Amino acid sequence: MRKLLFSIALLFAVQLSSQEKLGSPFFTSTFNFTLGINENYTLDPDDGEPLIVPAAIFLRLGIGYEFKRRLAVSLHAGYDFHWNYAVDAFPTYTTLRYNITEREDDAFFIETSYGKMWRPTNRYPDGNYYGFGIGGQIAGGKRVNTIVRLDFHRKGLLGFKNNRLDSVSFGIGFSFY
Repeated sequence: MRKLLFSIALLFAVQLSSQEKLGSPFFTSTFNFTLGINENYTLDPDDGEPLIVPAAIFLRLGIGYEFKRRLAVSLHAGYDFHWNYAVDAFPTYTTLRYNITEREDDAFFIETSYGKMWRPTNRYPDGNYYGFGIGGQIAGGKRVNTIVRLDFHRKGLLGFKNNRLDSVSFGIGFSFY
């Protein structure tokens, strides 16, 4: 047992002191919003109703690990509010992100997510959460990066058409390395 613990400690010390780092941990936060078609819109220009209206907001926090600046795995939790349907949800999910291109510290990426969506009320039961997105990470000073993204979200909720609530959102966020 002592030999095993000594071997693990030795490997950990060698990894920490090596020149080439295999990856780095990070923290991320994003704010997404969804736009929808206004159901009260008419072609009458004097009714004061816009065609496109905000439909939902999503707030997300996550921690993860990036491997060799190309592949990242992370755990997220958040809050989703769809006011058209009075739906509150707390998604918890894992994400796999792949940087397609990189220039200096900027990156263009694709991302896929899967997890569980928790409901605070009994109006709708808990469901599954799926996501897919593309985005760009713009390098900033002192290990803070800006993230701009476009995401597709699918929330498995009984009681909706096809038992799911789909949305496309635009987001902005930050990552801290």
